[in-house]
Formats: sequence, C-alpha cells, structure tokens
Amino acid sequence: MKSYEIVIGLEVHLQLDTQTKIFCGCATHFGRNPNSQTCPVCLGLPGSLPVLNQQVLESAMKIGLALNCTINTFVKFDRKNYYYPDLPKAYQISQYDFPIAKKGSLAVTTNGQTKNIGITRAHMEEDAGKLIHDPDIKSSLVDYNRTGVPLVEIVSEPDMRSSQEAYDYLTSLKLLMEYLDVSDCDMEKGSLRCDANVSIREAGSKEFGTKTELKNLNSFKAVKAAIDYEVARQIKMVEAGERIIQETRLWNDEKQMTFSMRSKEEAHDYRYFPEPDLVPFTITEKDIEKVRQTLPEFPQEKIDRFISQYQLSAYDASVLAQDKALAKFFEDCVVQLNAPKKICNWITSALKQELNTRKMDVHSIKLTPSDFVSLIKNVEEGVVSNLVGKEILTVMLDTGNACEVIIEEKGLRQVSDDEALNKIIDEILKENTPIVEQIKSGKESAVGFLVGQAMKKTQGKANPKKMGELIKRRIQNG
Repeated sequence: MKSYEIVIGLEVHLQLDTQTKIFCGCATHFGRNPNSQTCPVCLGLPGSLPVLNQQVLESAMKIGLALNCTINTFVKFDRKNYYYPDLPKAYQISQYDFPIAKKGSLAVTTNGQTKNIGITRAHMEEDAGKLIHDPDIKSSLVDYNRTGVPLVEIVSEPDMRSSQEAYDYLTSLKLLMEYLDVSDCDMEKGSLRCDANVSIREAGSKEFGTKTELKNLNSFKAVKAAIDYEVARQIKMVEAGERIIQETRLWNDEKQMTFSMRSKEEAHDYRYFPEPDLVPFTITEKDIEKVRQTLPEFPQEKIDRFISQYQLSAYDASVLAQDKALAKFFEDCVVQLNAPKKICNWITSALKQELNTRKMDVHSIKLTPSDFVSLIKNVEEGVVSNLVGKEILTVMLDTGNACEVIIEEKGLRQVSDDEALNKIIDEILKENTPIVEQIKSGKESAVGFLVGQAMKKTQGKANPKKMGELIKRRIQNG
C-alpha cells in the first residue's frame, strides 16, 4: 500500500470583542432579541455610508504583530460579491489584495516538538447574519444582529501534517488571542469559527492533492475528528481509483462523518473590486510601533519567566500560562505569600478541580487571592489539615465566606493537644493489633494506616504529622 502525506491549512474567523460593529454604531451584544441591533448601515439600505471602527483596525494590527506578520501600511477595503439570505447587501466588505497583515508564523508545540506554522494573511471584514432553520414552521428565519460584527480572518499556510498539529495550532492561536484581549474566543457563541482545507499526496511528492474544505466545525475536538475522517475517506477513494473532487463538505458531529455541501470544481467568482464608500488610507511606522507597545507578555514568555522567577517546573509554568486569568491569580497570591511552589500546587490541583467541576473560570468564583492565601497559610501552620483545607475551599467557593469564618463556624481547628491525641491513639492501637505487630517487626510504612484511622475518628481534625510521631513513640516504648 502507498504511503500518504496529509496536507492541512486552516482558516480561522475571529470575532473581535468591540462595543460596536465594524462600520456602524450598532451594539454587538450576543443573545439579544433577533434583529434588535441593526441600522441602515449594517442592513445595507440605500444612501447609508460605512465608517471604519478604529478599535477594529488597532485590534487587527495587534493580531498581525503577535503573529509575526508584516503590517501593510496601505489600507483599503474591497467588496466580495455573493448572494445569500443572511447577507442583506448581497456583498461583504472585506480585504482582498491588501490585507492588514501578511507573511507571519505561529510557533506550535506538538508531541514535544516545536514547529513554525506559516500565516499567509490576516484581514479585516464584516460578519454575515445568522440563518435559523425552524422545522416547526418549515421555514428559515434570519437574524441580522450579527451582520457587521467585526471579524479578522487568519489564514494559515498548508503547513500542518496531522490532525493533532491542527488541534495544537488552534489551541495555541486561541490562547494567543485571549492574551491579546481582542476576542472572547467562545466557539459556542460563534466568536471563533474554523474551516479546514484537507488534501493528501503520496509521501515525497511536491505536488498538492485536490483539497476539500470542511465546514461546520464547532469545537477543536470536531476539527480533529473531521480531519481524521476526511483523510481516511480520501485515501480510500484514491486506493479505489476514484477521483477526489474539490468541494465543500459539512461535518456531522452526531454521525462523526463529513458529507458534500457543494462542489467547488469551478472557482467562485466573487467579483472583488475596491469598496467605493471607504476611502483607502495609510498608516505610518509610528502608528504600528504605538500598537506594538500595547502588546502583552505572550504565553511562552510568561512560561519562561515563571520558570526563572519562581523556580517552577516547565510543566507547572505551562499549566498556569494556559489560562491568562489563572496566571494573574497566581501572581497576585505570590505577592501576599512568598511560596510560589505551594501556591502553584494548590491552584493546579484543588482549585482547578473545583473550577472544572463547576465549569467556571477564576473570574466567576467567590474567591479572592487574599482569601486563597489565608487558606494556604492555615494549612501550612497546622491550623487545619490538608484534607480539611480542601473541604474548606469548597465551602469558600459555595458561600464566599472567609477561611477563618468557616473554621470557627464548623469547629475545624486541627487537634494537636498531646492528651487528646493520646486518647485516640489508645483506641486505634487496641483496634489494630496486627498492624501494631507489623510496625514492631520493622514495617514502619504501616504507621500511615494508623494515622489514616486516626484522621477518620477525628473527621480529619487530628494533626497527621504529630499523630504519626506519637504513634511511633508509643509503639517503640511498648
């Protein structure tokens, strides 16, 4: 059987997080009543004129610079002509031959190896509306609220060679956009949408195969699954002597398969021409440099700094840096308690587990860095055990109450009094004589079992370290 190489390029549509649309003053709030955020400009009514939103330009420049692109100093817009019910003007204002950014790259780590994925271009454009297919009335409805919402389309080079590379590219790109604070990147809201161009060729061949475009990919997991399915489908066709046709295919997440939407054997003639209602203009190197100065610390830079400044492992630094808000929460905690490793351990284990269970982020929870630090201090100082500390964290998130308040209300202070602990030891030694004999014969690891029994009896309130010391002493002394 022949060996094949997979060739993948991705087109990502990123909805920018602006208060108003790209060419008018309509709001961009998600989930409002259909057609409640429209005006003559975004509906394309005769006599209305578009005006470029300056924040869109600046965000697009930030994206280009973050992707190591060259910024075009000549800015113009073009009309991309096609008819579809959710496009009221019957054309889309986009950029054709002079995109705002071109020829860049994004470093992506896959299976421990870092690879630079080329960025062909990034350009500004307006979004279309949204069609709603209602089976009850056997009709399609259209909501124009999304019409005119600003987009930046980021087009990669066909540099990816596996579905995993594509997945990791999207993960890295999304994280970078979150750091730039230009989009909420919420795929469920349509803020980040992806199309995949997939083809195969014989290993060693320099010629590209016939590509298919995959749409309706509403998660990174779906992108990976759709590519895997499409690659297998194309290989099967080639092995059977069939011809792959250039077409657009939709992904059916329920059936886990792609199916044909429309043929693209003939290139669509969008009849691009310069947008006559938007005058071309130039931006200076000074303008570009001004935007460059607003760029944040990038994820990899943060990872490197966390390793050197806080002596964290590469893994821990990476876990924190994968969430911009969580990384800030970590640093806010370190300012109050100079114990970065302990704080990192609590964040990456107990706190992240709580966040995952609740399906929330650190912005949404009832927990301040000072409260979190107070909890860690109480555990470290032996006021409460580590186990009880995790239970307190749950209550803190449920109620918003401070750690000290919960400890007093629930009587959770750790028992460290020798007399009280010795009474408990008397009980567990009588109840576990075989274990005691094992310890006497040299199996010291069995002490841990007795400590565990003591913790159960005290509902986690016994000081485990002190309990272990007392048990050893009692057994050694007979």
